Amino acid sequence: MNQYVVDDAGQTSGFGAYSLTYIGPDLSGVDAPDGVTPGRWWTHYVNSSPVVRAYAAARGVPATPERTTIEVRGHRLIATTEADGVPVIRTTARVGRTGDAVNRGQLRYLTRLDGRLLSGNYPFVAEPVDPFEVESLEFLEPDHPVYALRPADPLEIVWGFYSPRASFACPGGESAIG
Repeated sequence: MNQYVVDDAGQTSGFGAYSLTYIGPDLSGVDAPDGVTPGRWWTHYVNSSPVVRAYAAARGVPATPERTTIEVRGHRLIATTEADGVPVIRTTARVGRTGDAVNRGQLRYLTRLDGRLLSGNYPFVAEPVDPFEVESLEFLEPDHPVYALRPADPLEIVWGFYSPRASFACPGGESAIG
C-alpha cells in the first residue's frame, strides 16, 4: 500500500496536484526488473484527480474518486484516505528527518484490460526519512471494499518509508503479457 500527496501541479508532467492511495498484493513469478521486488496486482487505486483516474483506468487500473491527506506534526505523521468524506484508511507513523539514503528502483504492477493482462514498470527515486516506524495501520470502514484487505492483528510491517522528496515515472514502460 502507498499513500501519497502531490502538493503542486509543478511536481508533475501534466497531471496536476493530486492525492493517491493504492493497494497491490504481491504476486509470485512476475518480479520487477531488479528480479527481487515482487510484482503486484492493483486491487484499489483511490485518487483525487479525474485526470489521473482516467489515465489509470485506460490501463485497467480500478481507479475510484477518493482523497488522501498527509499531516506531519513534529515526529508524527498521519496519512488518511477518505471516501465521500468518510475516513477508510489511517496510517500513523513516527518519522524523523531526511537522511543520507536514497531509495531507487522500479515497481511492477499488473492489470487486466479488455481481457488482456498488462504490465507497467514504475521507476522511482526517494530520499526517505530516518527513523520511520509505522505505529498503526487502521482500516476504518467495514462497509468499504478496501476493508477486506485490512492488515493482520498484530500488525506486521515488512518494509516501508516516508519521503518528503520522491519522484517516479508513470509508467516507465508498458507491455501486454501473454
